[in-house]
Amino acid sequence: MISQLQQALANRTGLLEQLHDENTDCYRLFHGTNEGCAGLTVDRYGPQLLVQTFHEPIDQTEAESIQQVTEQALAESLQLVYNDRSQKNSRRVDERQLDNLEYTGHELGVKYLVKGKHQGQDPLLFLDIRAGRRWMQQNAANKSVLNLFSYTCGVGVVAASAGANRVLNVDFSTRSLNVGRHNARLNGLSEDQISFFQSDFFTAAKQLAGIPIKQRVGRGRKPKSFPHIDEEQFDLVFLDPPRWAKSSFGTVDLIRDYPSVLKPSLLATKPGGQLVCANNVASVAFEDWLDVVKRCAAKAGRPVLDIQQIKPEADFPSPDGQFPLKMLVLQF
Repeated sequence: MISQLQQALANRTGLLEQLHDENTDCYRLFHGTNEGCAGLTVDRYGPQLLVQTFHEPIDQTEAESIQQVTEQALAESLQLVYNDRSQKNSRRVDERQLDNLEYTGHELGVKYLVKGKHQGQDPLLFLDIRAGRRWMQQNAANKSVLNLFSYTCGVGVVAASAGANRVLNVDFSTRSLNVGRHNARLNGLSEDQISFFQSDFFTAAKQLAGIPIKQRVGRGRKPKSFPHIDEEQFDLVFLDPPRWAKSSFGTVDLIRDYPSVLKPSLLATKPGGQLVCANNVASVAFEDWLDVVKRCAAKAGRPVLDIQQIKPEADFPSPDGQFPLKMLVLQF
């Protein structure tokens, strides 16, 4: 494990120099699946070193060895945080493990709240989406931006910081949106620049797209209420859905039914606008997904004029070029 980590750190020498020059201190240092130790990841989030195991746990001595090797390579001291996610209920964190300190990481000059242990399961910033956030930083100036499944609003915050004239973040989780608000404050963004809408994806996206809302209602039960938002189209739309989720208003299923999330996102994009869409399921082949996207756009009456692929950056290597995270920019 240590020898593989040392090789991974050596492979990243040039990349880390570039990222540090761009004021980025959040990146993946070891991508175990493709670097010799499946089920182990080592990430830097600002002042913290996050070690995670997904198949088998490691002991404290092994975690500290990872910390020592990494600190030597970076010539910096980092706070070690170890999360074993190989067991059931890994989402649950003992409250005694949490501290009340706030840690700040940087990516492309933008500040984000980072915390290795918190009440959720995933890190507060998904590092593999950096390439998508970089694209947004380069394209958002003077544009209106819709960030769907926004989680902690990284895409929305970088868009607003880059000069977008309107940014709307949509997510079902109040806790995630509160982190997004924190990120906005860290970067001095005003409520005039960036807003947050807590809602089920299907009700929010369909209202924005002008699609009637349908919901599953059990026998003897009343329809559920939902927050209302006016119909609106955006210059740039970012769609990064989870693999699977179910609500009274629809089911997110990236393997069997990507069009259910893509169609309202397409219709919420202005003519002449661009939609960045993602699929993070490794078992879905890129070409198969691309075909689904093209057919859905044509069926929705929004034929695509141009398609650009965004690949994850070099800290997420894929020897065969088949990246688990697939991202496309659709030009209408």
